[in-house]
Amino acid sequence: MFNEKKYYSLNNFLREKFNEKVFKISLDAGFSCPNRDGTINSGGCIFCSERGSGDFAGDRRFSIKDQFSSIKEMMNKKWKNGKYIAYFQAYTNTYADENILRKKYDEALSQEDVVALAIATRPDCIDDKILELLSEYNKKTYLWVELGFQTVSDKTAKIINRGYELEVFEKALARLRKNNIDVVVHTIFGLPGENREDMLKTIDYVAHKDVQGIKMHLLHVMKNTPLEKFYNDDKLKFMSEEQYIHIICDAITRLPKDMVIHRLTGDAPRSLLIEPKWSLKKWEILNHIDKRLEEEKLYQGLNYKK
Repeated sequence: MFNEKKYYSLNNFLREKFNEKVFKISLDAGFSCPNRDGTINSGGCIFCSERGSGDFAGDRRFSIKDQFSSIKEMMNKKWKNGKYIAYFQAYTNTYADENILRKKYDEALSQEDVVALAIATRPDCIDDKILELLSEYNKKTYLWVELGFQTVSDKTAKIINRGYELEVFEKALARLRKNNIDVVVHTIFGLPGENREDMLKTIDYVAHKDVQGIKMHLLHVMKNTPLEKFYNDDKLKFMSEEQYIHIICDAITRLPKDMVIHRLTGDAPRSLLIEPKWSLKKWEILNHIDKRLEEEKLYQGLNYKK
């Protein structure tokens, strides 16, 4: 299951499922978010960029087909063969009329060599009609739904302006799993006011839920976000690279062996990133994580308790 890693990586999972290399193509379908348009709030989550966390996605001024073709062409310069996941990444990708969603999803699925859909959204944006639509696509193709969760703490959730309480997440997760839809949960390390114990509580919570995948991000302060004011007011404490590597390794050991780890650190555009600057060394961080796991004889599931 783990192959060369000490954890169940997304790359391993996809190779097992599709028997070849599979790449994600990140798309911006032009949606908004209820936490931005005034339905819940107008500020959004305090860490979210102006592009709705889709800073590496395609350009929303272009169609799904054109975005897909452009990104695929760039990928083909480096990797000649493989299949693709159409990843609806930017903003909230179930936050529209179901007919609009269907048109966007169909356009993505119709592109050559697309074998799966990944849809990033909020737990409070999955009503009965959306659930029915997602269930329909789950029967057509491999689908996973990504839920922005970040923290188990309702106190922290208010600080980051998440816009929903834990109960909302739990209900959405239960409904998705009842329809046999795979769920990937986003978590963030280093949120305002959280210490090491708080971060690992979130990991332990996710580890014991019916969740198929997890993304672990480092908190980034980016320009033109509400979090920038926290930074300017000296209200943020950043982990060092070494501290982050240690807590990520500990988090890995607490996860069940069959939970797919989609991400171990986050990306932020160099032009927008304020802090922590060391996070730009993505591959160095990943290599250091692998090294510590190897040296300390740590692996996914080591400290997981049912």
